[in-house]
Amino acid sequence: MRRQVGALIVRDRQILSTGYNGAPSGIAHCDEVGCLRQKLKVPPGERHELCRGLHAEQNAIIQAAGHGVCIDGSIIYCTHEPCSVCSKMIINAGIKTVVVGDNYPDKLAREIMEEAGVEVKTHKRD
Repeated sequence: MRRQVGALIVRDRQILSTGYNGAPSGIAHCDEVGCLRQKLKVPPGERHELCRGLHAEQNAIIQAAGHGVCIDGSIIYCTHEPCSVCSKMIINAGIKTVVVGDNYPDKLAREIMEEAGVEVKTHKRD
């Protein structure tokens, strides 16, 4: 409800997996039942566990796993910079580069990506 986010995982100029933010399959979306984070006035970049939705990066990684697609050594393109939870998943999935369109207020995410050697590039949209 706060952002519309998308992610593409690519290797050798081939799309391996895609994802967008939203509720898990089979459960109601926040726009149907209300947003707990919004109700509690939780600022962006904090308390991700309170959200019933999955992030685009998470869905892209899950889709690849579900279809048996290896994403080790790939690039992920995201409309927004990943949060710290997604950053940890990106690191463990073996994704080497993250290309983002917009920033996200999660200092820990930036720190752990840098420490893990994951390259983060910004691509500003026109």
